[in-house]
Amino acid sequence: MKSRIWIFFDLGIRGDYESLYQFLDARQAEECGDNVATLIYEWKKDLATELIKELDKAVEFDKRSRVYAVFPKDSRFTGRFLKGKRKRPPWTGFAASASQEDIADE
Repeated sequence: MKSRIWIFFDLGIRGDYESLYQFLDARQAEECGDNVATLIYEWKKDLATELIKELDKAVEFDKRSRVYAVFPKDSRFTGRFLKGKRKRPPWTGFAASASQEDIADE
């Protein structure tokens, strides 16, 4: 089966980008912004499991590496981390909370 997927990646400063780029180039991936690519991925039974195995063979990941994929599952799209996990977003604390606004009005 073939499906369009999106891959979001952050391998850190010393990450194995060259190998990841080779992986993406070999699959004619298209650029979608900084560290985002889309491609048609061919799979047999479990897209996420097969993609993780292929990435592990092609790219050397370390504990800071993060790879997130969006892909079709059960006639809907879903997303999950294939490597790494979610971290605190850089925009945390930028929105004023109600208590901060109340203090500012006094």
